[in-house]
Amino acid sequence: MTRFFAWGTFLLGCLFFALPLIGMTEFSLKMRRGEYSFDAYRRVFEDQRFWDTFSYSLILAAATIVVGVLLVVPTAYWVRLKLPQARPVIEFITLLPLVIPAIVIVFGYIRLYNTSSFLPLTGSALGTDILLTMGYTTLALPYMYRSVDTGLRTIDVATLTEAAQSLGAGWITILSRIILPNVMVAVLSGAFLTLAIVLGEFTMAALLNRPAFGPFMQLLGANRAYEPPALAVIAFAITWGCMGLMQLVTRFSKHERAKA
Repeated sequence: MTRFFAWGTFLLGCLFFALPLIGMTEFSLKMRRGEYSFDAYRRVFEDQRFWDTFSYSLILAAATIVVGVLLVVPTAYWVRLKLPQARPVIEFITLLPLVIPAIVIVFGYIRLYNTSSFLPLTGSALGTDILLTMGYTTLALPYMYRSVDTGLRTIDVATLTEAAQSLGAGWITILSRIILPNVMVAVLSGAFLTLAIVLGEFTMAALLNRPAFGPFMQLLGANRAYEPPALAVIAFAITWGCMGLMQLVTRFSKHERAKA
């Protein structure tokens, strides 16, 4: 009876998530009256704004990943090696973006970095892009930090550090050539999650008036009927592709370790 209830709950959960996706996908294929077609997808791909916003978000995602790695890896490493008592404080700080709404964060950015402030980042396109990258880094911080911290738990940080220092390695060498390669799978997991967050984020990009993928999805949804579901299916496929790549990287790493 318990097994039947467990499987029933699992199937209900699958239906709860799958049925809206199936309905949305079917509707996106009905642009041509009386038959299924990929006309909506073709129109999305033919729209130059799709490629402009998608490439813009990809560039910002890459910048966000680089900034996140440079910020999180040294911090998590130092906390685990030298400051274990500070770990609860760091974890609390990294969880704040999940509690504070993105609209509050971006309004704080606009207030602090407007054209009349001491650092007028919103006064130029490059400055606004930098500000948006910092905002994306903040939103992705909980996921990147958890991924890297989990990766650091799987290795003996103290022993690796002592061995490297005994051979004359400096801190930059230890981080870049010893610690980072050992937690690369965890870093890639955080990177894929960051990519999914950046591609789907709307609030910050819209309020900072940048041509990102999230505002484009909202704009298309307000003016078209069949293209928005098609674009949602594409975005969903990209997100699940990131998750699949994360699983492949993890399995490949485990396979390589087993061979070693």
